[in-house]
Amino acid sequence: MNREEVIRIFSVKIRKILRKQEEHLEEWEEIRLRTGQPLEVICRGKRIYLSEDGEASGWEMAYRICGEDIRETLEYISRYSLYAFSEEVRQGFLTIPGGHRVGAAGHVIRERDGVRGISPIAFLNIRLAHQICGAADAVLPFLWEDHRLGHTLILSPPGLGKTTLLRDIIRQISNGYRTERPLTIGVVDERSEIAACSGGVPQNDVGRHTDVLDTCPKAEGVRMLLRSMSPHVIAMDEVGCEDDMEALSESIGSGCTLLATVHAVSMEDLKRRPVLSHLVERRLFERYVTLARRNGHVCWNVRRADGTVLGEGLR
Repeated sequence: MNREEVIRIFSVKIRKILRKQEEHLEEWEEIRLRTGQPLEVICRGKRIYLSEDGEASGWEMAYRICGEDIRETLEYISRYSLYAFSEEVRQGFLTIPGGHRVGAAGHVIRERDGVRGISPIAFLNIRLAHQICGAADAVLPFLWEDHRLGHTLILSPPGLGKTTLLRDIIRQISNGYRTERPLTIGVVDERSEIAACSGGVPQNDVGRHTDVLDTCPKAEGVRMLLRSMSPHVIAMDEVGCEDDMEALSESIGSGCTLLATVHAVSMEDLKRRPVLSHLVERRLFERYVTLARRNGHVCWNVRRADGTVLGEGLR
């Protein structure tokens, strides 16, 4: 992580505070700014409040965010052209160089066809990018059979790293996994969380032979990729609604290998959901990777569609 790249997007007052904690920056997951509330960082799931002196403090002594902090920070994030980011703001977030994601909330301006924008913005959440190259090393050998990558679904509750795992699978197979040939990957990145594009350019390393459709709905994105980019593999994050099922079926029916993730605690949880249960019943996927937390550790296992466990371990 380029620490200065992160610090300089904040208002001058907040920069001074963060520079006192600069050595801890790479451990942080989020930096939260809420008008009238303390400056807050999230580190390994825990909340930390920072004082004006840059020290970790209690709620009462923490630096309070003011409206000027929000406005100044937005100017730096948008490079003084917030209007140019209007479409991303309408969706509630911006992706900035380095792959960091800025969530925004405040007064929502609505039109007949939905949300037109957010103004004024009173809350910001900067989610710091932490790409982990090698995150898929233990899992990848079990996703292949006879030199062919199987259709794979990653199941996980929030916060256990399913997108991190998916991203590294994409990176490795795009570059050429071990002795396998490099595969052309098409990524439908509806929430900008896989490639973290800024200005259309991936800020995360997703491999040498990967094409990305950023902030594109999954079903529409799959059709676009199939028409124009000739992918061997199509990847997408967080499937779950009826439209997503259309995208999944279209991907598999095209002859492309499908990589996807879903919020689910287990295979049993997946089977209980009306929209997702048919995925298991029809055996659309050949491999299921499950992430779970046990005794403070993140565990993984890989199963075939018939339930056979191929591998398991700790991350």
